[in-house]
Amino acid sequence: MNDPRTTVVVITHNRRAELLRTLDRLAELPERPPAIVTDNGSTDGTSPAVARRHPDVQLLSPGRNLGAVGRNLAVRRVRTPYVAFCDDDSWWAPGSLSGAADLLDRHARLATVTARIVVEPDGTDDPIVEELRRSPVPAPGWLPGPALGSFLAAATVLRADAFRAAGGFHPRLWLGGEEELLAVDLAADGWWLTYADHLTAHHQPSTARDSTLRRRHGIRNTLWFTWLRRPAGPALRRTLHLARTVPRDSVSLHAFAEAAAALPWVLRERRVVPAAVESRLRTLEHAQLHSTARGYTG
Repeated sequence: MNDPRTTVVVITHNRRAELLRTLDRLAELPERPPAIVTDNGSTDGTSPAVARRHPDVQLLSPGRNLGAVGRNLAVRRVRTPYVAFCDDDSWWAPGSLSGAADLLDRHARLATVTARIVVEPDGTDDPIVEELRRSPVPAPGWLPGPALGSFLAAATVLRADAFRAAGGFHPRLWLGGEEELLAVDLAADGWWLTYADHLTAHHQPSTARDSTLRRRHGIRNTLWFTWLRRPAGPALRRTLHLARTVPRDSVSLHAFAEAAAALPWVLRERRVVPAAVESRLRTLEHAQLHSTARGYTG
């Protein structure tokens, strides 16, 4: 079952063994998708190892850690209509790429399809899955699944042209909730995002991660997104809620300080979303405030 509609894009940094496992899994898929890897400045021999074991993989080496922008770099090389993102500690289940491409083929206003995330080695659903299934965002009748306000990059297939037109991932956000800004920009462009329970992406969380840095960036990026796209009232409410609920430690303090220091460029780039998109975001506020699958820990 060779399916030429989707290219898989992977970003990596100093996770050679895990990346090679992911590429092995992708090479076994019946769809035989082309793959592009952006090696974000690894120093553990990642690039030569990929070249030896998977010479058919297109390897990009920007020479430094671009974070999520490494995906933008790869999407410039994509020649298929759809792109599936994948982390170096995740992989797609057989048939899921074709299933997502089928949905995108059928629905011209659909930009992203997010799959069920199965956490390995236990084979259990990620806690976020139940929230995706029960998304409160009102959906048009033609949408093939629940409407989403955002997506998780490592488990999502996107329409490549829509991604490019929306500008891809913002270079300042780097990593940590970077999808939220792109998601609302897609919605502002008239696209819809959906969840597909019959498709699967596997995730075996890497032990080589700096959870403290990820928390700092997550808080900072949430604040930046909020003030870049939300009206003043909702932005202020979300800011105050974060200030009350994040851990009271130096990590949170640094995150708020970083966010505040960026005020000049945030105000320059501020572009409030259309009322219809803001209405969708408001429907998500209660779920976000009471979520057990989201949080700023580490």
